[in-house]
Amino acid sequence: MIKVAILGYGNIGKAAEQAIQKASDMELAGIYHHNDSLENIQADVVLVCTPTREIRHYANQLLAKGICTIDSFDIHTEIYSHMQALKPIAMQHGAVSIVSAGWDPGTDSIMRTIMLAMTPEGQTYTNFGPGRSMGHTVAAKAIQGVKDAVSITIPIGEGKHQRDVYIQLEEGEDLQTVQQRIISDDYFAHDPINVIAVDSVLPFDTHNHGVLIQREGVASGISDQQLSFAMTINNPALTAQIMVSCARAAIRMKASQQYGAFTTIHIPPIYFVPLDEEQAIKTLV
Repeated sequence: MIKVAILGYGNIGKAAEQAIQKASDMELAGIYHHNDSLENIQADVVLVCTPTREIRHYANQLLAKGICTIDSFDIHTEIYSHMQALKPIAMQHGAVSIVSAGWDPGTDSIMRTIMLAMTPEGQTYTNFGPGRSMGHTVAAKAIQGVKDAVSITIPIGEGKHQRDVYIQLEEGEDLQTVQQRIISDDYFAHDPINVIAVDSVLPFDTHNHGVLIQREGVASGISDQQLSFAMTINNPALTAQIMVSCARAAIRMKASQQYGAFTTIHIPPIYFVPLDEEQAIKTLV
C-alpha cells in the first residue's frame, strides 16, 4: 500500500482525501496544514495542496526527507523553472517530484503532446471555461485590499480568454487601486480582465469548469486533420484525482530509480493506473 499524505486541506485537499480512500493501492498517511511541522510527516508521497506560490517552500522540505511530492503548480510560464528548481534536491535525496499535476497544466498537457505527435504541423487552441479558475481565485484573494474573490474564466475563441474577477473589498479600500494591483499580478497580466466589486462573491462561486482543445494540422503530408478534446468537470475533484494518480506514478518511478522532478508529459501513461502490465495491455491497448 502506498502511504499518501495531504498537505493543505482546502477544496483540493478535501477531494484528494476522498480519492485516496477509494484507491485500492493507497492508504491515507495523514492530513497536515501549512503551519504544521513537516518533520512529523511519515509518508511515501505527499500531495502538496497549497496555493501555487507556497508549493516550492514545502516541496523542498519534503524532498529533503526523501519523500516524493505531487503539486498542481499552475503558472504556465514558470513551470519549467519550478521543475528545475526542485530537480536537484529530489535527485540528491532519491525522491520524485511530479509538478503541475492537474488537468491544465497536467492531463491537458498530455493531450496537446499527443495531438502534436499525430499532426506535427498545425495549430492548437486551448479554450478554458466558462468556469471558476482555482489558481486565479486564490491569487485574487491574496491581493491587498481584497476580502474575498472569485475569478471566472470565459473563452473568447482561438485559445484566448477573458477573466471576470468578482471581489469583495476590504473596508476603506478603493476599487481603482485594488483593480490595478490585480491587473499587475502575473496571473492576470496576460488576458483581458474585468474587476467587479460585489457585496458577496457567493452567487458567483462554483466549482464547474471545462476545456475544449482543438487542433487542425497535417499528418503524413495530408492537411485538414481535425482533432478535438473536450470535457466539463468539477475543478477541485478532477485536480485531486489526477494528483492521486500521479502519486502512484511517482512511487513507480522511484522504485525504478528515476529520481528528479518531472511533469505529466514525462511519465509513461501506464504508471498512472492501478493495473499491472498484463491488465493494462489487455484492457487499454
